[in-house]
Amino acid sequence: MLYFYPGPSKLYPAVRQYLSEAYDSGILSVNHRSPEFVNLSKSTISLLKEKLHIPQAYTVLFVSSATESWEIIAQSFSPQGSLHIFNGAFGQKWYEYTLKINEKAKSFLFGLDEEININLLPAFEANTICLTQNETSNGTQVSNETITQISKNYPNSLIAVDATSSMGGIELDWQWIDLAFASVQKCFGLPAGLGIMICSPKAVEKGLEINERRHYNSFAFLYENMQNWQTNYTPNVLNIYLLNRVLSDALPIHLISKQTKERASNWYTFLEKSYFSLLVKNSHTRSDTVIAVQGEEDFIKKIKENAKNQGIILGNGYGKWKSTTFRIANFPAIGQEEINHLQTFLAEFIAQEPNS
Repeated sequence: MLYFYPGPSKLYPAVRQYLSEAYDSGILSVNHRSPEFVNLSKSTISLLKEKLHIPQAYTVLFVSSATESWEIIAQSFSPQGSLHIFNGAFGQKWYEYTLKINEKAKSFLFGLDEEININLLPAFEANTICLTQNETSNGTQVSNETITQISKNYPNSLIAVDATSSMGGIELDWQWIDLAFASVQKCFGLPAGLGIMICSPKAVEKGLEINERRHYNSFAFLYENMQNWQTNYTPNVLNIYLLNRVLSDALPIHLISKQTKERASNWYTFLEKSYFSLLVKNSHTRSDTVIAVQGEEDFIKKIKENAKNQGIILGNGYGKWKSTTFRIANFPAIGQEEINHLQTFLAEFIAQEPNS
């Protein structure tokens, strides 16, 4: 099967070998306070910083998932509230979940084809400004330039970025981001079950100043353990090992990002020339890593079924676009031959449609 689902998605082919090596190495049987785990943790974080161009002064934490980071940020960084800026289902879920923890959270919605208008943002002194950099539900993204402008607009706030579908696939401008998080089952090409949370020195200082310790996953507790390259609970050692191996083989992020953006541009050109309708009309707000195609419900259902019959798994729509879109992952682990195969299928499918 060819997997174009936008997470969990295709694994890097070498993961099969890495799984065997992990078993043979004995790392899966060591405890997370041992020197062996400490060395693995330290090495993996070093590789993350090297390959993703994360500043050395930033702190990397291992968590269970990207969505756990929603909870950590709400609990440990936002006592005076957060401002959530979003246009899709995952940004909305982040906001709604935060509200259950802290009723001081506020929201600002913008349109699918709109770039965020800095001048319209509320003058709200929030502890954190929460952005979904890549909105997996609808195939939009917020540019590095816009994040920079928002950071400058809120100099006293922490800029928190959900990069679940983009970290490891496109390059982020870290100097304007204080908290970023992702799960490894997307652009890192790994099985689900591990999250990464990256904290700037400003975020660390603020988190320790707030010093919230009411939860087992409170930031202060996570940070203290990571000073010894350890986690507060038994982590997903297998996925940390696999992440280490994948990063060892990976190109630097600026090269991966260049390839991702080139492939995205080719995808959008192909789809428009093939008479597919793109959900996002504004080319400046389209995602580089998740591509959303829209159509009538029967058309979307038919194309997904036909693709599956030919060994191709397309992503379902999500949220209010669930039945009228399908999504295509444009993640680094997906090879060009697989992309060519899917494009051949799509071209042949649309040519046979009576209304095409």
